[in-house]
Amino acid sequence: MTFTGFTEQDFDVMTIPGLEPRMEALIQHVRPKLNELGKVLSPYLSALCGEEMFPHVAKHARRKVNPPNDTWVAWASSKRGYKALPHFQVGMFSTHLFIIFAVIYESPNKVTFAHSLEQNINKVKKTVPDNFYWSLDHMQPGGTLHAELEDQDFKEMSVKLATVKKSEILCGLQIHRDDELLRDGEKLVQKIEQTFETLLPLYKMAF
Repeated sequence: MTFTGFTEQDFDVMTIPGLEPRMEALIQHVRPKLNELGKVLSPYLSALCGEEMFPHVAKHARRKVNPPNDTWVAWASSKRGYKALPHFQVGMFSTHLFIIFAVIYESPNKVTFAHSLEQNINKVKKTVPDNFYWSLDHMQPGGTLHAELEDQDFKEMSVKLATVKKSEILCGLQIHRDDELLRDGEKLVQKIEQTFETLLPLYKMAF
């Protein structure tokens, strides 16, 4: 089975009112595609990172009232889970697809990455493309374009990541839901692979 891409209807799932109706549509329409992406991209990511990378598709199991605003597949070097580790993700809000590297608040690697970021600001500024974005909250769909960040912004992000318990950081690419690239599974997989390769230096900085 080859990956077929995402449709407008897939993004519309994230606007369905109510937890049960949204989860039902998500499980039926979106989750199979995330599972497929997980399988398709695992060999590439494993080769890229030099260790086996395991896919983890969001289950949203803890939700009892509010429906999820986004959903995703994450890859990390543990079969048991990804939240405690630096990881890669592909997922969607109702407005866009995101392709990111992330270290979230549950990871002890936050401090390692914070120090690496502070010591390598110039390198990071040159490595990350201008159209990538940074965010300090994986629950929010927005972020700040890399091109708009100054040295001081990176220093502030580093300090927050190292000192604030609930802090986290992510960086990557957003693709608007209207982009025709999303309809072509083969081209989208290539784009995801290119994005992960670009993000690999950040991933390695977290260890």
